[in-house]
Amino acid sequence: MNKIEVQNLTHIFGPRPKRGLKMIKNGQSKNDVLKKTGLTVGINNVNFNIQTNEIFVIMGLSGSGKSTLLRCLNRLINPVEGKVIVNGTDIRSLEKKDLREIRKKEFGMVFQNFGLLPYKTVLENATLGLDAQSLPVEEKLKRAEQSLEKVGLKGWENKYPDELSGGMKQRVGLARALAVDPSILLMDEPFSALDPLIKQEMQELLLDIYDEMNKTIVFITHDLDEALKLGDRIAIMKDGEIVQLGTPEDILTNSKTPYVEDFVKNVNRSVVLTARNIMIKPSALLYESDGLNVARYKMIKNSFTSIFVVDHKRRYKGIVLLEDVYQAIKSGEHDISSLIRQTTKVSPDDTINDIASDLAQSNVPFPVIDSNNYLLGILVKGTILENI
Repeated sequence: MNKIEVQNLTHIFGPRPKRGLKMIKNGQSKNDVLKKTGLTVGINNVNFNIQTNEIFVIMGLSGSGKSTLLRCLNRLINPVEGKVIVNGTDIRSLEKKDLREIRKKEFGMVFQNFGLLPYKTVLENATLGLDAQSLPVEEKLKRAEQSLEKVGLKGWENKYPDELSGGMKQRVGLARALAVDPSILLMDEPFSALDPLIKQEMQELLLDIYDEMNKTIVFITHDLDEALKLGDRIAIMKDGEIVQLGTPEDILTNSKTPYVEDFVKNVNRSVVLTARNIMIKPSALLYESDGLNVARYKMIKNSFTSIFVVDHKRRYKGIVLLEDVYQAIKSGEHDISSLIRQTTKVSPDDTINDIASDLAQSNVPFPVIDSNNYLLGILVKGTILENI
C-alpha cells in the first residue's frame, strides 16, 4: 500500500518560475535554464511511490535536489507543478489550516543541525514538537519521556544541550520527532555531521526503532554505504531528476547509467549483498532414500567431492563426502544415513560479510536454508569471490 505518491513533481527557484518550467518541458537542461534565466531547477518531473512502513532513501551529491524533494513532501516548499498524495490526499490542494493539520498528524522531521534550544532541558526540547497539539502538559511530558527512553536517553531529561555529545543531541532531535507519533519521519542527512562510530550507532538505533514502530521513513543522505544499510529502496538523484530507483541489490548489481556506476564502484559490496543474491542452484542433490552407488554416481557425474542430502520434500538433512562414500562401499555398506554430516547453515538474508570468513575456512559449500529448513541454494567460495 502506498503511503506517499509523487506525480510529475517539479520545483524551480527564482522569480517567474513558469519560464523555466516551459524550458525544461521543451527539453532544455537545468544548466540551460540557469544560464538563460538565472532560475535554478530544484527538482524536475519526479515520479515515485513510497510504501507504508518502508525506509525510502533519497541520495545524491550536493545540489542534486534531494533536500528540495524532501521539503516538497510536506509542503515546506510548495512545488511549481505536480502532486504529492499522502494517504490519498493531494497536499498541494489543501488550504493552510488543513495543511497544518496533516503536518501535525502525519509528519515528523529530523535535521542535520539538531535544532535544540540551548536554554531548555533535554526533556523540554523533546516536547517542542508537541506544542502545536492541544494536549495537557502531563501528557506532553509523558510522551516526551517515553520517546527519550526509546532513543536511549532515560536519565538525561534534566540535562542541557551543551552537556551532550553530538550523537546525544541527535538522539534528542529524533526523540522530539517520535514524541509527536507521526506516521511519516522525514530525515534530512541527520547523521552526516557525526563521527563515524557515533554515526554507526545512530544508524543501528534507527533500525531498532523502525523494527519496533510502524513508521514510514524518508531518509536523505549523500553516503551510499548509509543508503545501502538503511534503505528498503533507494532513489539516486542528479540535476533534480531521479536517475535510478530500486532495492540496494538493484542499485549495486544493475547500475543503469555511468553516473550510478561511479557511485557504486567503490562500495563494500560484502556488507550489502546477501546469500540470496549470490547462491547458486545445485546441479544434483542426494535423497535420503538413495543408496551409496547412486551417491557415487551423482558425485562423479557432476565432479562433486560432496553432495547435499534432502528428504522427498527438499528439506535439508546434511552433506555426504565422496571419500566417505568410497570407504563405505569398500566396507560393503549400502545405507547413506550414517555418512550424513552437518555443516554450517546459512540464512538467505545473511550478508557476504557474515559468511565469507567461515566459508573460506571450510572444505565444503554452505547450504542456504529458509525458516522451514528447505534448501534454497548453495554457496561456494568462487561465487563469493566473484561478488566482492
